Amino acid sequence: MKTITKILATSAAVVALFITTNANAQSKLGVGITAGIPTSDAYSVALGADLRYQFDIDKQLSIPITAGYTHLSGKEIGNTGIDFPSYGYIPVKAGVKYFFNDSGAGVYGLAELGAGFGTKEGSGTSFVYSPAIGYAWSNGLDLGVKYEGLAKNSTSTGFFGLRLAYGFSL
Repeated sequence: MKTITKILATSAAVVALFITTNANAQSKLGVGITAGIPTSDAYSVALGADLRYQFDIDKQLSIPITAGYTHLSGKEIGNTGIDFPSYGYIPVKAGVKYFFNDSGAGVYGLAELGAGFGTKEGSGTSFVYSPAIGYAWSNGLDLGVKYEGLAKNSTSTGFFGLRLAYGFSL
């Protein structure tokens, strides 16, 4: 996982350099909340909140950088009497967002990759990937459906979620 963290840090630095050299570009800051259904039987619900900085290359193409907190609530597995522990992590992701019309609003597709830093001692770092589709209104509201997956060593989990956000121009 250390290699993935180095790759992500380098990618973030390249994006930051690109942002500072393109004076004509627009940028937005968004705040979102997510609720989802985990794909693993060990968790009952996924809840999260995030901040997203979105650098617009043009009206159709953007580079989002997202960070936040996500909590997967543990539950009893079957009727065993054993409760699976909850898991919290801080996802830090960068990606590409493409609007399917040239207005900079409407239907979009989004793909993000990054790292998920576990909040409990010893939980380590996971690889995070998150494809999504959504609709962004010109007034700043954004509603998306996504899958967020976490992979570490030979294990993986994830959730299907609904993200409601509000973004404003900087």
